[in-house]
Amino acid sequence: MAHDCIVTETDGPVGVIRLNRPDALNALNARLIAQLTGALEAFEADAAIGCIVLTGSRKAFAAGADIAEMKDRTWPQTWLEDFLSRWDAIARTRKPLIAAVSGYCLGGGCEVAMMCDFIIASESARFGQPEIRLGIIPGAGGTQRLTRAVGKARAMDLILTGRMMDAAEALASGLVARVVPDESLMDEAMSAARMIAGHGRAAVLAAREAVNRAFEVPLQEGLRFERRMFYALFATADQKEGMAAFVQKRKPRFTGG
Repeated sequence: MAHDCIVTETDGPVGVIRLNRPDALNALNARLIAQLTGALEAFEADAAIGCIVLTGSRKAFAAGADIAEMKDRTWPQTWLEDFLSRWDAIARTRKPLIAAVSGYCLGGGCEVAMMCDFIIASESARFGQPEIRLGIIPGAGGTQRLTRAVGKARAMDLILTGRMMDAAEALASGLVARVVPDESLMDEAMSAARMIAGHGRAAVLAAREAVNRAFEVPLQEGLRFERRMFYALFATADQKEGMAAFVQKRKPRFTGG
């Protein structure tokens, strides 16, 4: 499928995907989601790519799902097609995925951003789950991921009122990792992505799995999983190189082995 809803590029070990429906504030329709998941799969299969940055425009990361596409659906259609399940492929991406957010990041856009490993926001970013104003609720993880990110009280506030929060509140609540000036957003995201891509690949994947496991299992099971991952990394060439480089006071040369 030709990419008319996204733009992709590579910068060394970093893959970049830019949502590109400017006339609709990057509203997420089925075609865009198909192109996005296809691009993620392509970067997953590219051994040269160690990290992926997902972004939108300065005005909007994504203002939500495409309401014009959804408004005439019936309950049997939504149930039988389970169309939002196609979005799950974004969260299943194994390589680190950074959301670089500027402008509106609402509804489905906020849900997609939360599927990423972390969010770097510009000062103009605005987050929210306004689905309640349309007579529905978030359907792509908003009630679950937002609650885990910001806690029950703030999630209830945002979801039940449909209000937006600015970048400063998003940072204070734990939804985003960093807030930077608008003009520095991509530089900051790319710098973080290059740093991640420069680490040992097996260690990065293990770290991601261990952190994600913390939200899924009791503490003791999470600790056991973390320790198994820690021990397993001693079977990698990157562990030997990383520790040798530390002792020798030089920069490590990771190979992904």
